[in-house]
Amino acid sequence: MPLYRDQGVVLRTHKLGEADRIVTFLTRGRGLLRAVAKGVRRTSSKFGARLEPFMVADIQCFEGRTLDTVTQAETLGAYGPAISADYERYRSGSVIVETAERLAEGDPSPALYGLLVGALRTLAAGKIPAELVRDGYLLRAMSIAGWTPGLVECVRCGAPGPHTAVNVQLGGMTCEACRPPGSPRLDPGSVQLLRALLAGDWDDALAASERERGQAAGIAAAYTQWHLERGLRSFSTPRL
Repeated sequence: MPLYRDQGVVLRTHKLGEADRIVTFLTRGRGLLRAVAKGVRRTSSKFGARLEPFMVADIQCFEGRTLDTVTQAETLGAYGPAISADYERYRSGSVIVETAERLAEGDPSPALYGLLVGALRTLAAGKIPAELVRDGYLLRAMSIAGWTPGLVECVRCGAPGPHTAVNVQLGGMTCEACRPPGSPRLDPGSVQLLRALLAGDWDDALAASERERGQAAGIAAAYTQWHLERGLRSFSTPRL
């Protein structure tokens, strides 16, 4: 069929010509989709604002030889303005959508799509600190992709925890006997925070100290980038 409908999150956009944009979506049914939105940079565009980063839309597209064309867009989640208006939310949102794009380079995953929409909704609401939303998304997205971190038993020998040594290359926590040289040790509260983020337990996550949040953030970032096999550009976005 030349025409189709889907739901999609706008991950990023690129200018094309004088008035058009190429929009990269993560869609529920088709996975990663790049399509041309014609005329959206004109002030008279009827749906330009609906195709900005972090927005969720119901889209209708026309199949093309190289790129499809967006012909309609209706907003399902207007998360872009709230995320873009706050720099910490914007930085975290940028990491989230870049990770989503990297993980979507395969078959469609409704679970990854749903997790992304939920993360952006929570980020836009502003009730949970942006870095916790980001780190919770990273850990759960990696789990959906098949790389669930081991945060209880030793990932090498299976010895019951709790453990405090962590090695991202091995996949999580290790006992002292299996701990490779140079593997960092975490505060017990940081390990508990990682478990809470993986489970989506915001009550426990909000009780963590700044030190524990910092340690957990470092592990979430390192774990994600190790399994993606390349760094995330959004992590290097400078502070204003």
